[in-house]
Amino acid sequence: MEDEVDRLVAAWRRERPDLDVEPLEVLSRISRLARHLDRARRTAFAEHNLEPWEFDVLTALRRAGSPYQLSPGQLLTQTLVTSGTMTNRIDRLAVKGLVQRLPDPGDRRGVLVRLTGAGRDLADQALAGLLAHERALLAELSTAQRGELAGLLRQLVAPFDNLPE
Repeated sequence: MEDEVDRLVAAWRRERPDLDVEPLEVLSRISRLARHLDRARRTAFAEHNLEPWEFDVLTALRRAGSPYQLSPGQLLTQTLVTSGTMTNRIDRLAVKGLVQRLPDPGDRRGVLVRLTGAGRDLADQALAGLLAHERALLAELSTAQRGELAGLLRQLVAPFDNLPE
C-alpha cells in the first residue's frame, strides 16, 4: 500500500539523489498523522460542544482526582500554555459553569480551579467519546502492533517531554 509520503520520498530521491531522505519516511508520516488526528479529535470534541483546549483543561482537572482541582500553575504545566492564555481559558470555562475558582487555603493570594459537577460529567462523556473514535482509528493494528508502536513513539517523544524548562 502506497501513501503520500512514499510519493514525496520518491520525488526527493529522484530530484536530490545526493541526500539521505530516510528521516522523511518516519517523521513526515508522524506529521501527517498528527494533522489527521487533530481533525479527528476536533470532530470527537464537537460532538460534546467542546473545543480541544476546553477538553485539555477539563480532563487535567478530572485526572487530578477528587476534589478535581488544581492551581493555575499546575494547569499551565499540564496544558503547556502561557499564564495569560490559561487565565482566559479558566474565565471562559467558569462562565459556562464547568469550573469554579476557589481561594487556596494554603496561599492567601492564590486560587484553585475546581471542576464543577457539570464539568466532570462533560469531561467523562467527552473522554468516552474520544476513546471510541481513537479505538476505531487503531482498529487495523493488532494489540501487539499497538504496543510496539506506543513503545517506539515513547522513545521519540520522551527526550522532548524531559527537556528542562
